[in-house]
Amino acid sequence: MANDKCNSANGDGLSSLRGTKARVAPAVLHMSVRGVPYVLELRDCSWKQRRELGKDLRSKVPRERHAAYSPANRRPGPLDLVAVSNAGRQAQLIPLRMGRMASSPFGFLRGSACVMAWDLSRTPVSGIPVIIDGDAHIHNFGLFGTPQRDIVFDLNDFDETTIGPWEWDLKRLVASVNLAARENGLSRKERRIAVMQSAEGYRLNLSRMQGMGVLDVWYLHAFPGQDNPLIQSSAKARAVFDRSFSRARQETNIRLLQKHAQKSGGSWRLHEDPPISTRVNRETAHKVVEGLKTYSDTLPRERRYMLGRYRVVDVVHRVVGVGSVGTRAYVVLLFGNGDDDPLFLQVKEATTAAHAPYLAPQLHESSHQGLRVVIGQHALQSSSDVLLGWTTIDGRPFYVRQMKNMKGSIPTECLSEECFNSYARACGAILARAHARTSDAAVLAGYCGNSQVLDDALADWAERYGDQVEADHQMLVKGIKAGRIKATVNI
Repeated sequence: MANDKCNSANGDGLSSLRGTKARVAPAVLHMSVRGVPYVLELRDCSWKQRRELGKDLRSKVPRERHAAYSPANRRPGPLDLVAVSNAGRQAQLIPLRMGRMASSPFGFLRGSACVMAWDLSRTPVSGIPVIIDGDAHIHNFGLFGTPQRDIVFDLNDFDETTIGPWEWDLKRLVASVNLAARENGLSRKERRIAVMQSAEGYRLNLSRMQGMGVLDVWYLHAFPGQDNPLIQSSAKARAVFDRSFSRARQETNIRLLQKHAQKSGGSWRLHEDPPISTRVNRETAHKVVEGLKTYSDTLPRERRYMLGRYRVVDVVHRVVGVGSVGTRAYVVLLFGNGDDDPLFLQVKEATTAAHAPYLAPQLHESSHQGLRVVIGQHALQSSSDVLLGWTTIDGRPFYVRQMKNMKGSIPTECLSEECFNSYARACGAILARAHARTSDAAVLAGYCGNSQVLDDALADWAERYGDQVEADHQMLVKGIKAGRIKATVNI
């Protein structure tokens, strides 16, 4: 049989993840402790045969099983898990993190990747590993400038990236769609449609890519405002996205300089806005600058030459995000060829991925968390920052990237139902493209199938998990009101 021939030629399969003894091609499996090796031998598995292998996995883990969610036995208190994740953070900023998480159930979801990681580790997995984003909620998709200065729509924020089940990314995405839809006032029926749109975008894009050339998949970009199978939307939705596209194009380093810095006495200084942006002492600034010297060694040689044309003029500590609050993050202002040539670098602490406790050690790069983030971003994004690299500062791992240069986001809280659904679908499609870059779209597509079975299951799961997040959020709110948890709100 075709499948038997394919299996005997390619060896063992997906037993590296629990829940299956299926055998499948090493293009999907070869994500080992030493990373992804170069495997260049010829393979006699067509994409149609590999799709059948993915389809066979349904007998072990039916797609309908993804609908179920209830709190697992001995589920730790969600606030206890969050408290563990606070260890090592800057203590004075933890109340700010808790306040941001308390702002809404969606805010709680954003800050509690560690809680959801525990919950997902108790759910069924088909056995197909990919490099996952680890935090693929809908606010972690956005607009970015490519090295060619085009704007693309893609994933953002790779702090939690690792190798794991594809389902964990997709379930975090659909849970976030459900919760954001609740905040937008959508009914249960309406948010079910939004979740199914997101799941369908994922599933159909896998089917589209399953027969494409490997290099062609890596060349796939989602250009807003252009006809593109990755982003299919109504005229109304395109108008909303085009406005965000225009704003992102205007977000240049010169614009950032005007917003975040001023020149006084012949010297440029970044603005302070405590506790969000605060001046660092001379010793800390020196350590950050020294860290940039090490960081430059992680860049390709030609980009080191480019970076060497810049000089550092100021450093501040800047609080970012929700889940990242309390970790060390710095903004460095540099200038190249005069005052009209600024560069903003973000130097952000990289901590252990939220899913790591529930997965076998896989990437040797995980010995440096900044390197892990950089590898994940390069693997999943269609066009990564040319200045993306990593370093160590004061014994802590960091990664470095440009700050907000030609970046933008879609204001999901302002979207109508029609536009929200289009955005949810686009996020699902982009996530599928990201997974297909490091795994096998044909195997994934075979498991997901052509029908709406998986979409329906994920819609059920997202609604149930949305209820769980709302309950966890209420625990946090009550803890703050009772004085058991310190929180800073409205910042």
